[in-house]
Amino acid sequence: MSPTPSGLRIKSPESLIAESGADLEGHGLKRTMGLFQLVCFGVGAIVGTGIFVGLSDTVAEAGPAVILSFILAAITCIFTAFSFAELGGAIPVSGSSYSFAYATLGERVAFLVGWCLLLEYGVSVSAVAVGWSQYLNELLDSVFGRQLPEALSAGPADGGVINLPAVVVILMAATLLVRGIRESAGATAAMAVLKIGILIVFCAIAYSAFEAGNLTPFLKDGMAGVTSGASLAFFSYIGFDAVTTAGEEVKNPRRNIPLAILICIGIVTLLYVAVAVAAIGALGADAVGNKPAALSLVVDQVTGSSVGGGVIAFGAVVAIASVVLAVMYGQTRILMSMSRDGLIPRVFERVSPKTHTPVANTWIVASVFAIPAAFSSLDAVVNLTTIGTLATMVAVNIAVIALRRSHPGLKRSFRVPLYPVSPILGVGFCLYLIWGTGWTTWVQFAVFLVVGALVYALYGRRNSRLGAGEG
Repeated sequence: MSPTPSGLRIKSPESLIAESGADLEGHGLKRTMGLFQLVCFGVGAIVGTGIFVGLSDTVAEAGPAVILSFILAAITCIFTAFSFAELGGAIPVSGSSYSFAYATLGERVAFLVGWCLLLEYGVSVSAVAVGWSQYLNELLDSVFGRQLPEALSAGPADGGVINLPAVVVILMAATLLVRGIRESAGATAAMAVLKIGILIVFCAIAYSAFEAGNLTPFLKDGMAGVTSGASLAFFSYIGFDAVTTAGEEVKNPRRNIPLAILICIGIVTLLYVAVAVAAIGALGADAVGNKPAALSLVVDQVTGSSVGGGVIAFGAVVAIASVVLAVMYGQTRILMSMSRDGLIPRVFERVSPKTHTPVANTWIVASVFAIPAAFSSLDAVVNLTTIGTLATMVAVNIAVIALRRSHPGLKRSFRVPLYPVSPILGVGFCLYLIWGTGWTTWVQFAVFLVVGALVYALYGRRNSRLGAGEG
């Protein structure tokens, strides 16, 4: 334990790195991912429901100025991405934001960051799976002319009984994850390349019907609409920090993690702006806003055929499945790090000697988050997921400053540019987007944090290995 004037339980970066390499259960993780696979993993974690499903809701808020919403969300991510890149290169372990907070802000804050990551990685798996179900029906309609019964493909909030496709995609991802990281990374890379190709095809088709007049009036609801749209658009970027959860399974992590984060943000921002401009330019904001499977709708309208829309729906099914896979991976690695520290039960840290994966951990995550996927709607969890992610990003930006002060000589393969202005701006932009989520979401998030604080007080603090002198 690092002594501090306030008595905080802080674990040194050296201890975190040493423990990540230690074989706590007799079987460790393997370094099998190179830079290309890591970039594909990052893109796989990001590009999915946010652009294929959430675009229509963002357009409904901001109109043609959705372009500014995506750019504002991207700027928020870029400043925070710099912080993730520095911390990921300096502390290349699986815990991501949780481990960074543990090394800088103390155990209590680290636990709450890990608690918030349940929203970013766990609850978002449920949301993404619901979006997958919507596009699966669109694909079935395009190919076979019929869809799954609403009772079996939507939760009660959307007029159905149970969303079985959402449950199925979560179980499929869990099956692949327990087989091994090499197989999971290979599948994610293939799906990432495919969905980028599909979005490029969409842009080519939509730009063929582009009309500049569809971009006016540009600021239909002023900057308020842009801000509200940016808070929704931010959901489309959730997942880029998943790259740091692979810290123990990446070759040359100090070099590859920072590179992969920055490359992912660049690729995704270009794609999102291009897709948004193409969609609105082709049909107009009113036609795109609040429409499920909006990209398929655009292609169907432009081509006058359902074939093109079917291709886009296929791409969406693949894209969203890869997000489920990548985000579930991130959740299991964060829980494994928390379990190593004694803050949650030890079952989450156990690694299979055969597959070198946390099998029990993976199936627990799949089982727990399949339940809201089966019975909830996408809209019910998007804002809560967004605010939880933004809160962890605030902590990461602060962690960069704290680590520079506490460990100035620590080896860093990447340094935040314009320090300390960059992380301070990162905090500011995150708080600005949190403001845009609305007071209802603030109340829900406050309750969520109170529950997390109670869990830490009743279990985490009492079972902490660092508190017991084991760290």
